[in-house]
Amino acid sequence: MSLRNKFILLISSVVMVSYGITFYRTSQFQHELVLSQAADQARMLSKQVLLTRKWVADHNGLFLLKSPGVEANPFLAEPEITDTSGRHYVKRNPAMVTREISQYAASEGVAHYRVTALKVINPVNEPDPWERESLLAFATKEVFERLSLGSRNGRRVLRYISPLYMEASCLECHVEQENKVGDIRGGLSLIIPLDRALADIHKNNHMLFLIFVATILAVGLTLYLMVDLLVVRRLSRLSLAMDQYPQQSPLPALLPSGNDEVGHLSGKFRDLCGRLERSQQELDRTRKQIFQSEKLAALGQLAAGVAHEVNNPLGGMLNCIKSMQDAPEDAVLRQRYLGLIEKGLKRIGNTVQQLLNFGRREPLHYSRIGVDPLLKECFLLLEYALKKITLRPELALGEKKYPIDSGALQQVVVNIVLNAVQAMPQGGTLTVSSREEDGWLRLSFADTGTGIAEVELAKIFDPFFTTKDVGEGSGLGLAVTYSLVQRMQGRISVTSTQGEGACFIVELPVEPASQTQEGEKNA
Repeated sequence: MSLRNKFILLISSVVMVSYGITFYRTSQFQHELVLSQAADQARMLSKQVLLTRKWVADHNGLFLLKSPGVEANPFLAEPEITDTSGRHYVKRNPAMVTREISQYAASEGVAHYRVTALKVINPVNEPDPWERESLLAFATKEVFERLSLGSRNGRRVLRYISPLYMEASCLECHVEQENKVGDIRGGLSLIIPLDRALADIHKNNHMLFLIFVATILAVGLTLYLMVDLLVVRRLSRLSLAMDQYPQQSPLPALLPSGNDEVGHLSGKFRDLCGRLERSQQELDRTRKQIFQSEKLAALGQLAAGVAHEVNNPLGGMLNCIKSMQDAPEDAVLRQRYLGLIEKGLKRIGNTVQQLLNFGRREPLHYSRIGVDPLLKECFLLLEYALKKITLRPELALGEKKYPIDSGALQQVVVNIVLNAVQAMPQGGTLTVSSREEDGWLRLSFADTGTGIAEVELAKIFDPFFTTKDVGEGSGLGLAVTYSLVQRMQGRISVTSTQGEGACFIVELPVEPASQTQEGEKNA
């Protein structure tokens, strides 16, 4: 998963959790608020009903003109009276007024309420289980009101009941029940419908949910666009510049800019590229100096070793000249000695020319040459060093020519052979083989010397690493060899067992990918 998607997912999750908690708490708060308002409404309505009942009781009831639908209450001691004009009036006590007003309220959908008691005169007022439980609690004076959520005819309602206390004006109707003022006569039970309020809550929750979804989508889209525009695209440009470097230097116009973290990172990358280029230039100069120094050091070793090779023919030539001086008239002697002198001079000239070619400082230049003849030439050059060594050439390339930098390959061979000679101070066998295999020229140098410890194998190509005593080696020979092989697009490896010798294998491509100095620089 990309960093952009992780960031957007994390922020969206935080927003979703935050909005989810807010949504849940808001919905819960609305529900609690509606219940609180319904409870306050029930208390207010209960107080109004009680005041209405008190007013009716204080005026000894209400008398209504008897008419169809307005009948007398059979449960009253004096349910009906007649005036002097002969009109009949029926009495309405507080309970009946409460019941009839409740019917009006229920028809309007406002509320439904009634009076109930543990001992009722009118069976219509018989309490249901919840009301009975509440009346028993009132009797023990444990509570003074009860609220409960329930359902009625499939509708959600709030039920409320409060106690009715006996007052002096109530004794007229309830004197036979041995009640006294202050006693709990029963309870006023109210039912407040909640459907409309709950529908409003559902509507609000639906709206909040839509806002929640829209906010998540808006936040996610905004984050996606912002991260893509401000971070991802700019980092992609910076990553592309990094991928193209060092083949192509980063152009300031292509790198992201700005006074932010990505802009600062881009600036640091430009600075790093500048430092790397300067370091590479310095490294190239140092490497060339080291290569040349090592080459000259090897040349010094060769010069010291072949000095006697030059001195031997010189000594012979001096003897020839002295003999000719002693017998100036001997034409046969002079003719024979002049041939020997010529041969000695050619030998000296050839040796000097090989040393000059080896010490010349030049960049890589490829030309088609025979690898086996070059190896034989190196053996002749190192003949002085191989006097104690049994050389076993196993050359299988013949006269076939390959695109090779002869100077570089010559230095590689001389460095490896000298290293093998130094590993066999008491003499030994050096086996040099050459062959073509799977598109590679494979040169193998196996000696029977002291070998290399396993812990040192990984470091033998490091600059200045050497196992020789002080003054016997600079530690650059194999490092230079490794670098030259790489510059020729090849590879070098070594296997060794301490005490049993070592084998260096140099592999060069039969057809190098680049055969120019520019290609060599980029290799």
